[in-house]
Amino acid sequence: MEFLVSLLSNPAIMLGLVALIGLLAQKKTGTEIFTGASKTAIGFLIFGIGASTMTGALKNFNELFQTGFHVSGVITSPEAATALAQSTYGFVTSSILILGFIMNLFFARVTRFKNVFFTGGHSLFFACVLGLILKFHGFSDGVAILTGGIILGFCSAFLPELCQPFMRKMTGNDDQAIGHFNMLGYALSGYIGKLFIKWGDETTEDINFPSWLSFFRDFLMGCAFVMLLLFYVSAFAAGPEAVTKLSGTTHWLVFPLLQAFQFTAGMSVLMTGVRMFLGEITEAFVAISEKFIPGSRPALDVPTIFPYAPTAVIVGFLCSYAAGLLAIVTMVVFKFSVVIIPAAHICFFSGGTAGVFGNAYGGWRGAVAGSFVVGLLLAFLPCVLYPLYGDMGVLGSTFPNVDYNMIGMLLNSLLSVF
Repeated sequence: MEFLVSLLSNPAIMLGLVALIGLLAQKKTGTEIFTGASKTAIGFLIFGIGASTMTGALKNFNELFQTGFHVSGVITSPEAATALAQSTYGFVTSSILILGFIMNLFFARVTRFKNVFFTGGHSLFFACVLGLILKFHGFSDGVAILTGGIILGFCSAFLPELCQPFMRKMTGNDDQAIGHFNMLGYALSGYIGKLFIKWGDETTEDINFPSWLSFFRDFLMGCAFVMLLLFYVSAFAAGPEAVTKLSGTTHWLVFPLLQAFQFTAGMSVLMTGVRMFLGEITEAFVAISEKFIPGSRPALDVPTIFPYAPTAVIVGFLCSYAAGLLAIVTMVVFKFSVVIIPAAHICFFSGGTAGVFGNAYGGWRGAVAGSFVVGLLLAFLPCVLYPLYGDMGVLGSTFPNVDYNMIGMLLNSLLSVF
């Protein structure tokens, strides 16, 4: 069980195995098989190193922001919530993960939803959501595993299909799907973008910056500038003592500079990894699609689409984070039972991706509007299911993404009726 969970929750190994199978099916030479499978896994690991570096910097920003602006509440961190769920319901959630992947292959084979989901971490988060809800309603382990596995497998095949019209628009082909359980939000952002379709040519990538902001034409330099601004505002608000708790021996005024540049370096590494593994896995997947699951495509993590509209990623991050801050004010004013604090790394990856989807048809207006709406959903939707998770022992954190919450709310409502 531990071996299977470790295997299925590690996308680098899974994608390497898929590349291996695809290259074997194409009867490549031993050298080509080894090289292709290895480069796929190594590329994804490079991608993961970049993502981890960015996430670490954003978590530090989150802590400085909360301290500086005296914000307290429940942080939307699926990693922390999953750790709490696994400690009590590890067998159920792990079994749902394994069965969910098997059912994903089954649904991709027998239905018109030909997407094979490879973002193992997100599958584990979703398995925890499903396991918690099913156990809350008194299901035995066996029934919870069977029910949760079927739901997870179907959602893994079906939900990427909602985003595919926008993926075709962005990438120019139908070879890749998005594999990140915020797909209802991304599709919504894409359709919001279509409301601005007559301005669709005015994309985020063609924004004419004045000469003194010309560095924004270089995506990494624009990213560095935005992060410098955010880190220093938060650091000055938090004060030297709070910053020093995070920075250790590094001077408190140097720490924001290093964190902003570390985030930008992580983005550069991430992009390198994406380019490395995406070409290999796409080529290898052709044979799998033809021989085993005709017409199938890999559903991959969101940074694989960042190169198509990198400026939209920054726009989406800022707009979704602004929406989250507005949601905090609303929750405090209207005295919600729980105040949900948006995590910066969630807003970056999910809000940034929503910006890319909104930009596809609606240009920069679609990116702004779509990511802002998704930011509101990331903040308000977790309020509904958090009391249920609290009753199951998951306190202090929750699952933020739109798919977890929308499908979780639907499942919870159905089970409450019956």
